[in-house]
Amino acid sequence: MELLVGIVTGLLILVFLVVIHELGHAIAARRNGVVVEEFGIGFPPRALGKKLKNGVLLSLNWLPLGGFVKLQGEHDAADKKGDYGAATFWQKTKILFAGVAINWLFAALLLTLLALTGLPKVVPNQFSIPADTRIDKQPVQIAGVSKDTPAERAELKTGDKFILFNGEDVSTIERLQELSKANAGKTVSVVVLRGGEEQNKKVTLNAPQGQPALGVGLNQSEELVSTWSAPLVGLGTAAQFSWLTLQGLGDVIGNFFSGLVLKFSPDQAVRAQGDSNIQTASNGVSGPIGILGVFFPAVQKAGFEQLVFFTALISLSLAVMNALPIPAFDGGRWFVTALYRVLKRPLTKEREEKVQATGFFIMMGLVVLVTVADVTKFF
Repeated sequence: MELLVGIVTGLLILVFLVVIHELGHAIAARRNGVVVEEFGIGFPPRALGKKLKNGVLLSLNWLPLGGFVKLQGEHDAADKKGDYGAATFWQKTKILFAGVAINWLFAALLLTLLALTGLPKVVPNQFSIPADTRIDKQPVQIAGVSKDTPAERAELKTGDKFILFNGEDVSTIERLQELSKANAGKTVSVVVLRGGEEQNKKVTLNAPQGQPALGVGLNQSEELVSTWSAPLVGLGTAAQFSWLTLQGLGDVIGNFFSGLVLKFSPDQAVRAQGDSNIQTASNGVSGPIGILGVFFPAVQKAGFEQLVFFTALISLSLAVMNALPIPAFDGGRWFVTALYRVLKRPLTKEREEKVQATGFFIMMGLVVLVTVADVTKFF
């Protein structure tokens, strides 16, 4: 039941972020004189539809995988009044990138709110205003419990937060490790926080014979708390994470293609390095299955602040990906329009459809490859 709640929550977040992205396109289109024929939540087949006073058909569709906006005369060659194609290049630019802007600004807003209450620190040099930043360390937390270990026998669980260890405060991971080592082979009392309640456990630690005394993986998160600088931190963090997303995507693409080149080398050692590069690229990116297997379970276990942080990161990812010059994305459509204007060649309906179809098939091919990689990770 909990897994189902996590999946439903994750889907609702993804659908909401895609819907506000499409809403950005719709608002920009109407403000620039382009007729919006339909605004859809989910994808067809249609379940419900209602014509609004402004003439837009609002539809609710059966496939809960996002949303869409249908504009009048969507091809660049369309020239009737109210057609997207009849808009100026600057108007098309605003319409195409409005969805990107909405996702990016929404992420920045969420990060601003988190900066006021506690923004998770996930990179060493994370953006902050030192004069207005307090770093709060969270309790030492169990990230994983190994099988057949003292921790498992004492029924310690992933997510437990250490309060006391043998009667002493646990402020850092290093302190917990020192106490575990000092009490190796003994039975100690451990107080942990689980689900908002303190629980007392008796743990018989392993003797110091090369085995872990406790048998747990640990983490300790830090949060950055700001006051007057929170809006600046929200914007700065959004910009920093956007750049890190682009860097990560570049590393994945670079490893993949360099791996393909090395794989066909006659040198066996070089081919092995190529396989390693391809594996690195595969591990660095996730498709629909990976999102289902990682993001939704994370949502299931996350608290409210973590859920808001996840939402901000996904919204940023949508903004960055859609800004890329790939034909199937908003940035790609803008790039094609701009390219034909620079070349001073007409972008006919047939030519535009071919370019977009080619980009779509390339994207779907990448989705299939990434999905296969995701499935292999599970096995």
